[in-house]
Order: sequence, then structure tokens, then C-alpha cells
Amino acid sequence: MSIRHGLLALLEHGPRYGSQLRSEFESRTGATWPLNVGQVYTTLNRLERDGMVAQNGADEAGHALYVITEGGRAELRNWFETPVDRTSPPRDELAIKLAMAVGAPGVDIRGVIQSQRHHTLKAMQDYTRLKAQALAAIESGGAQERDDVAWLLVLEQLIFQTEAEARWLDHCEVRLIRLSAAAGRGAGRSTAATGPAAAPSPPPAVPPAPSASQPRYPSAP
Repeated sequence: MSIRHGLLALLEHGPRYGSQLRSEFESRTGATWPLNVGQVYTTLNRLERDGMVAQNGADEAGHALYVITEGGRAELRNWFETPVDRTSPPRDELAIKLAMAVGAPGVDIRGVIQSQRHHTLKAMQDYTRLKAQALAAIESGGAQERDDVAWLLVLEQLIFQTEAEARWLDHCEVRLIRLSAAAGRGAGRSTAATGPAAAPSPPPAVPPAPSASQPRYPSAP
């Protein structure tokens, strides 16, 4: 998650102080990725060091205000215009868990899958309910419509993500069943091939020796 670019995007709308930026960030994302004030000020200090924001006085309550600089605007434009890199995907705890569960002693991997599927489907139901609330807020034309639209986009991404995860878990379970069945058939063929040894074949019969009156080879015509 790019906190620095999120803060730059909010500062594009005008001067803000730290806790104000935190509140607006969480309002836009529905607190899906909550921030603490310490994270915000640490990020602001780095942005100021890099010349992307600058302090610009204080408000009436004495809060230090920050503004975006031209360097910050250039960085923000580049962020919006550059696709998110998918060549180095972030670590996924569920994928790692299933990978480690394969062949792990005492672990029922199908039980792990079924438990996760139950949790994933419940999360998808929760996101769907929140989506309905966000749509209702947008249709009502409230004062926070921009934040509601932003929250709706985040929710829909979460819904698609959980749908894909549930389908992947179904696929994993089917894959494991098929591999287990294939392994069972292979073991059966191996047992049949190494079963009890067959009785040895009798030696070929030796033809009787010809009698004195019987020629050894047939006569020429």
C-alpha cells in the first residue's frame, strides 16, 4: 500500500495537517487499511526530505500544515500513469499456508481449505452488505458523495478478490482429490506388477529319438 502517494493525492486538494490527512485517507478507503498518526507524520517527514511536500504555516488551532510541491505533483502524476507492477506479487499468507500444508504431518489440508472457504464467503457477504450501504449513500446525494464513491470502488475490489479466492479454494480442493485418486491408481498398478511370482513354465518337450527303421531326415522326393 502506497501511503506516500495517497497523502500526496489528498494534499493536491489543498493544505492539510497530519491527523486531517489520516481521517481523509480512512474516509476514502472505508478504513480498510487504517493508519495511525505516527505513520502519517513519518511519511510526511520523508516526503518533505525528498522535496515533495513542504510545511506552510499552521491553522488556527496550531496544527502544522503541509502543501504539495511541484516535485510532489510530478511524482503523483507518474504514480497515476504507471501501472501497478504485478511481476513481483506481494506475499500471500493463504497461498503460503496451503503450500506448507502439502505433505505436512498431522495437517488435514482439505480441512484447512474448508475452514478458509467459510471465512472467505462470510467476508464476501459482509462486503456485499457494505456495498449496498455505499450505493444507498450515493443515491441519496449526501455531502460525502466523493468519499462514498471511493469507498464503493474499494469494496467492489474486495468483493471480486474474495470471489476469486473462493473459486481458487474450490479449485485447490478438486485438484487435491484428483491427485489423490491418481496416486491411488498408481499404487494399485504397482502392487499388481509386484504380486506373487508366476509358476515357472515347464521345459519344452524333447521329441523321441527316431527308431532304426525311421530315417532321421525325410527322403528326397
